[in-house]
Amino acid sequence: MTPTIRTLLIANRGEIAVRIIRAARDLGLRTVQIVSAADHDMLAARLADEVIEIGPAPANQSYLNIERILTAAKESGADAIHPGYGFLSENAEFARRTKEMGLVFCGPDADTIERMGDKVNARAAAIAANVPVVPGSRGRITDVAEAIAIAEEIGYPVMVKAAAGGGGRGIRVAHSRRELEKTLPTAMSEARAGFGDDGLYIEAFIQRARHIEVQILADGQSAIHLFERECSLQRRRQKVWEEAPAVMLPAAVREELCASAVRLAEEVGYRGAGTLEYLYDMDREAFYFIEMNTRIQVEHPVTEMITGVDLLREMLLIAGGRPLTVGQEDVQCVGHAIEVRLNAENPANNFMPAPGVVETLTIPGGPGIRFDTGIYEGYGIPPYYDSLLGKLIVWDVSRERALDRLAGALGELAIGPNPTTASLHTALVGNVDVRAGDVSTNWLEAWLEEDRMTALPSGTA
Repeated sequence: MTPTIRTLLIANRGEIAVRIIRAARDLGLRTVQIVSAADHDMLAARLADEVIEIGPAPANQSYLNIERILTAAKESGADAIHPGYGFLSENAEFARRTKEMGLVFCGPDADTIERMGDKVNARAAAIAANVPVVPGSRGRITDVAEAIAIAEEIGYPVMVKAAAGGGGRGIRVAHSRRELEKTLPTAMSEARAGFGDDGLYIEAFIQRARHIEVQILADGQSAIHLFERECSLQRRRQKVWEEAPAVMLPAAVREELCASAVRLAEEVGYRGAGTLEYLYDMDREAFYFIEMNTRIQVEHPVTEMITGVDLLREMLLIAGGRPLTVGQEDVQCVGHAIEVRLNAENPANNFMPAPGVVETLTIPGGPGIRFDTGIYEGYGIPPYYDSLLGKLIVWDVSRERALDRLAGALGELAIGPNPTTASLHTALVGNVDVRAGDVSTNWLEAWLEEDRMTALPSGTA
C-alpha cells in the first residue's frame, strides 16, 4: 500500500477510470468516482466505493470543471487525484491547485507539465539532453517574415504547429512559401481558439515517417524506459492501432531511442509515467523527438503486455512517495502485443458517431487476450464524450502470431447492435501492407481515400 494515499478520487470516466479503480483496489485504496449527470450508469461508477456527481453532461461543466472536482475531493476525504488521460490530465493549473489543497496529484508537478506541454520548451529540453529533434524553429514564431526565413532554410514542406497543441490538433502542412503565408494567420487563430495560446513553431515535414514512442517511469531522481510502441496507423492524426515493440526498427536505433527518452526524463526531473513521442524517418533511418505526454497513454496496455509491469500501480506508488520499484535490468521485452481502439463510429459512413444502447456484448477470451472497457450489456453510450468504447489487446510470442490472435479475437467480439470500428480493424489485420509492417503515418488515410472501406459492412461487431 502507498504510504500517503488511502482514498483516491478518479477525475475521469470510461475505460481509463475502470483501469485506475482496479489498480487502486489492488493496492488496498478506497476509490471515489466523479460522474456527470449522464454517467451514473457507467461501469466505473458501479465499481467505485463512492460516487459523486459534479455537474451536467457537458464536459466543461463537469470533467473540465476544476472547482467542482476539487470540492468533490474535499467532501470525500480523498488524499489524491488521478486524472487519467484527456480532460485535465495535462492541465498545470489543475495539478497546482490539487497540490495547494494538500492532495497528491498522480502525475508530474505543475512546472513539469507546463515545461513539457509547451512544444517549444520541450524541444529546448530535448536539445539540452542531447536528444535529436526535427529541424525547425528554435522558439516561437513571431511574424510571417521569420517563418518564411526558417522554412526556406530547412526546406519545404514544413509543418506549422501550435506550441501548446496536442493530440494531433493545431497542425498544418505548407508545401510552398505561398501556402505558408496563407496558413500562418489561420493556424494562429486556431491555436488561440483551441488552446488559449496563439504561439506557433515550424519544423520540417518528414514525408515517410513512422510514429514511435517510448514509455518511461521516473521518481524525480532516476528514470527507466519500458521499450517503445509504434502508433503509425492514424486517421486525422489520431491513433487507431498501436503495437509493441515497434515494427522493423533496427536494434541499434531502438537502443539509442530508449536511452534518449531516459536522458530527457532525467533532464527535467520527471515523476510518474510519461511518454516521449518521436518520428522515425524511414529514408534516413533517424529518429527525432517531437513531444512528451505527461500522463498515462491510451495505448499503455501493449507495454504492460510485453514487460509484465503494471504502469498504473507504479504511478500510484510513485505518487505516494515511493522510489521506483522496478530497475532497468528488471524490464524485459517478451513477445509482441497489439491494441486496437474500438469506437462507437461507423467506418462505412465516414466514421459518424453512433451512440446508443449496448444490447449484446461478447468479449473475446483465451490466452494473451485482454479487453479494457467501460461498457456492459444494457449500457447507454452517451453522445457527449469521446466515442472510445474499449480497447482489444492481444499478445503472442511473435508479431505474426499476435496478428493471427487479433484476427480470431475480432471474430469473437460482438457489440450489438451498435456500429463500431471493429470492421476497420478486421480489414486492417488482413491487409498485406499491415501484415508486412510496411506502413507510415499517412498510410491509413491514403488507404481510406481509395474507398477501400466502401465494401465493409456497417461496422457492427
